[in-house]
Amino acid sequence: MSAPTTTEKTGSKARLGDREATAERLLRSSVDKSYDPSIDIDWDAPLVEGKYGIVPERCSLYGTELWENLTEEQRVTLTIHEFCSVARIGLWFEMILMQMLLRYAYDRDPRRAHIQYALVEIADECRHSMMFAKATERYGVPDYAPKALTHNLGRLFKTVGYGPAMFAGTLFVEEILDQLQREGMRDERVQPLSRMINKIHVTEEARHVRYAREELQRIMPRTGRVQRAIGNYLTARIATVVAANLIHPEVYRSVGIDPKVGAKAARNNPHHQEMKRWTARKLVPFLREQKIMGGPTEILWRRAHLI
Repeated sequence: MSAPTTTEKTGSKARLGDREATAERLLRSSVDKSYDPSIDIDWDAPLVEGKYGIVPERCSLYGTELWENLTEEQRVTLTIHEFCSVARIGLWFEMILMQMLLRYAYDRDPRRAHIQYALVEIADECRHSMMFAKATERYGVPDYAPKALTHNLGRLFKTVGYGPAMFAGTLFVEEILDQLQREGMRDERVQPLSRMINKIHVTEEARHVRYAREELQRIMPRTGRVQRAIGNYLTARIATVVAANLIHPEVYRSVGIDPKVGAKAARNNPHHQEMKRWTARKLVPFLREQKIMGGPTEILWRRAHLI
């Protein structure tokens, strides 16, 4: 029997499988368990009266005086708008991720399974972006696009984000959405449309998370001090930008609340702050373990209520 490899012996790398073997499994899973939202979602089905867009306890105003003063119909309306706001920030980042993955694959051998899986993930993300766009259209809400500064920060990140920052930033966005969507897809108070979208995204993003986690584990041991510091900073920046933009201020206008008043109430809402920490609770220990989180940039994570 051959001696165990380094990745079988020590530390977090003990959990790593062979890169190509993992990619082959992910490719098979993509064939066996993938969705086409254009077919698998009945976009013409009527919305169910009285059903929320998200789990109501995850609404940004839940627990505030503003929430208590809303009628039940207004609460339902606000959660639908917040669902579409979160989907829109997800769409924004998925478009960034597709560009980064294309650049990653462009420089590598396409015969290798882990590069072929990167191409499959791009196809998944393209369908997810279409799904989020169609959901916003079906719910009949405005396009809650990120503000100009955030939009242009995304343009910068897709250009400079590579290596550790690419995979760690991707993990952050995918993991926080996963936490919210796993809960939402099981809650029968939530609209069937939202639940199906959540189910599709959770199922396919599980493979993306596995891919990104293992790639980050592989590249961190050979990442130099300067590149590690850059990755640390960029990861903190993308995390804080996304966390701050999950809920667009304009959603509050849908229930007659001034956007500035609603946004301030959400920022100061302990329940909403705790929700953000809850979404990041599984990822933070992993990022610390990989040394892509820690040091001076932790102040950014703390200000964003992610730790």
